[in-house]
Amino acid sequence: MGTNLILDKSIQFAIKIIKVYQSLRFDKKEYVMSKQLLKAGTSIGANMKEAIQAQSKKDFLSKTNIALKEASETEYWIDILMKTNYLDEKDNSLLNDCIEINKILQTIVKTTKKNLNKM
Repeated sequence: MGTNLILDKSIQFAIKIIKVYQSLRFDKKEYVMSKQLLKAGTSIGANMKEAIQAQSKKDFLSKTNIALKEASETEYWIDILMKTNYLDEKDNSLLNDCIEINKILQTIVKTTKKNLNKM
């Protein structure tokens, strides 16, 4: 992949999300929560891709904030799917990846806000 850590991680995460979605839909016949997971989990990278092409620091912050919100929502759906036994122990890496992405995005948002306030 490229040299942007969060974009690379979010793309790899989206690929995992798509595979989990397919498993939930076709193997476990779960249609509602899996769709929510798919939408939120794949939009993290899409928003970061937009953030990289932002027109300004404020635009970058806005897109990154949206990515953070989507990552937080994705973590919620993974948690719910685990607690309802649609996902199990083997899916812990998905949750760990999501938590890591959340932490990276939180740091980016915090740093960007700090830098904007200095201007």
